[in-house]
Amino acid sequence: MAAKELSPENFKKLAGEVGADQKKFDECLAAKKFNDAIEKDIAAGQEAGVNGTPAFFINGRMLDGAQPFEKFQEVIDEELEAAKKS
Repeated sequence: MAAKELSPENFKKLAGEVGADQKKFDECLAAKKFNDAIEKDIAAGQEAGVNGTPAFFINGRMLDGAQPFEKFQEVIDEELEAAKKS
């Protein structure tokens, strides 16, 4: 997860470093079996304003980046209070 270069060549190198079966990894990467689904997810995220991970949505409100439990609780409590008023 600390990799800065997101290229196929670097993925192959990293897979070897962590002990993955290099042949199977290379075949899987070359097949691009999930490319369409990945591209669709990226487009949906960009459309929603997401520019990184993690990103969370609570009633349409985005929490960007890693957040402490208290921040989730705050947003959920605000949304529950707003729902009571409507």
